[in-house]
Order: sequence, then structure tokens, then C-alpha cells
Amino acid sequence: MNYQELLENARTRIGSYCKACNVCNGIVCKNSIPGPGAKGVGDTAIRNYQKWQEIRVNMDTLCENKPVDTTLELFGQTFKYPFFAGPVGAVNMHYSDAFNDMSYNDILVSACRENGIAAFTGDGVNPQVMESATAAISKVNGLGIPTIKPWNIDTIKEKLELVKKAGAFAVAMDIDAAGLPFLKNMTPPAGSKSVDELLRIAEIAGVPFIVKGIMTVRSALKAKEAGAKAIVVSNHGGRVLDQCPSTAEVLPEIAEAVGGHMKVLVDGGIRSGTDIFKALALGADGIIICRPFVTAVFGGEKDGVKLYIEKLGEELKDTMAMCGAFSLNEITKDMVRK
Repeated sequence: MNYQELLENARTRIGSYCKACNVCNGIVCKNSIPGPGAKGVGDTAIRNYQKWQEIRVNMDTLCENKPVDTTLELFGQTFKYPFFAGPVGAVNMHYSDAFNDMSYNDILVSACRENGIAAFTGDGVNPQVMESATAAISKVNGLGIPTIKPWNIDTIKEKLELVKKAGAFAVAMDIDAAGLPFLKNMTPPAGSKSVDELLRIAEIAGVPFIVKGIMTVRSALKAKEAGAKAIVVSNHGGRVLDQCPSTAEVLPEIAEAVGGHMKVLVDGGIRSGTDIFKALALGADGIIICRPFVTAVFGGEKDGVKLYIEKLGEELKDTMAMCGAFSLNEITKDMVRK
């Protein structure tokens, strides 16, 4: 199976919202909810992809020819590549009934683990979404990152108990999910969180706490104040608010402000190993890719995930070698041109 065959197979199974496009750029699905699209017109998702394409890489092959090392260390764990699969919850609602949350997470989490990376997992209104996610992470000895939505504190405590039971090495909260329609007008309330509220959640978590949904330096500094060990520069894939800047546009200033104090991850429209290189050059420590991993599961299950990981890894290695960087630490901002 090659990647084109994976996409063709996914189109027969993935449902009516996602089209498993040759390039996942947010255009075809731009305002489809539920599904991989967005509320509003979806212009932020499209901008995410386009801005990465506007950044170019500076080729430099006047250097020693030696092996490329793509390994990343994060919170005491070593990964083969500096990228992760992104979180998805309520699989049946967003895609099709080919998989449910349990079968989807079992495939994704285990395939990522077997191929040297880790998966972030999702959350949802149905408690079974988090239960399935943490059960899958438990099976791989905690090498996955559950992502909790910004519920009320009592619900968060319940979900953190599942995280602890699974032995997850870190936990995330996607603060940007506050803009999702299904979280509005809930009882008890769910949504944005203050610094004090996040500090309390980070303390309860007991493992490195990652705040996902950071789009300004001000927010990054707040997350640092709240005790987060890492942030994800993210606008929720462009799905929650039109007219936002892309993650590529804000990453450099955020990384400059808090890099060195906490880990900086980024997502949103990153679709190739070359894009991953660009993000690393602009200051990211790691990258999260979501929708194409969904396509990989629907198109080829564990073999599909393996194929996509290897595709990204080889593209990253090739770009690093052609730009004169032979480890992640050797990737510098002067290797890209904005």
C-alpha cells in the first residue's frame, strides 16, 4: 500500500464530511460541523495550511554527509521523530461508524507507539470517549497524552482520575475548545479558564500539564504562570474562530517569549516533513498533526498509521540533510525564509 492507495481506501470508509483530500488544506470541508470543518466560513483553517506553504527552506549541501538524527526527548521519554498524532473525540459523530472511539484509539495509540511516536487522544460529551482513550493509553504503558476539554472542575477531576489510572506520562487541556458549539450553555459551565483555575488543574494532574490553544505571547505567559510544562500553539485547527492568524504567523514570537522555560508544540495545517522542519526552525520543540492521522486510520488501520509516520519521517530527514541540519538541535531559524 502506498499513500495514494491509503487515501483512496479512506474515501470509501471515512463518512460524508471528510473527503480524504490529496492535500488536507481545509478548503473542501471549510464549514462542515460536525466533522473536520469549522463553524463560520472556516477561513482560519485554510490560512493555517497556506502560511506554512509560503515559508521556504534554504538548501545548503556544502556540509559533511552524515546520518540524520530526528529523535526528540519530552518529559523523560525519547521519541523517534519530533511529531505526534493529534486528538480526536466522538469519532462516530465526526466521521463514520467504521470505527468507534475504542477501536479508533486502540489502533492509533498502539500504532504510534510501535512506530516511535505518541498520540494525543480526544475527549467528548460522552464519558466513554475519555474512558476509551485512557484505556488505549494504559495498554501501551502510558505512552500517550490524553487531552481533556475545559469542563467544570468536578468533571475535570473525574477525567484526571482516568488519566492517572492509565499512567499517562503527560496530560493536555485544549483551552481553545471553549469555542466549540457543543460546550456552550452546558450545565455545569464549561469553557475558558483563568490562570488560577489552570494552576489548580495542573496541580491536580500530577504529571506534566500541557495547555493547548495558545495564540498570543500574553496567553503563553499566562500558561507559564499557571504551571504548564508545555503549550501547544493552536487555534483548534482553525475550527473555532474565523479571522484568526495562522499558527505559523504567531509561533516565532511565542517561542521567543517562553522557549527555554517550557516546551513549545504547534499544530494547524502542518502536512509534510518539510512543514515539520519549518516549524522546528521557527522555534517549536515538537509538532502535532491531526486530520491526516484520521485518514491514515480509516485508510489502512495500523498499517496506514505506520505508512504515514514513515512518510513524514523520511520527508523530514531529507529536508534536514538538504539544509545541513543533522539533529534537531542543529535546525536554526536562518534555514527558512518567510
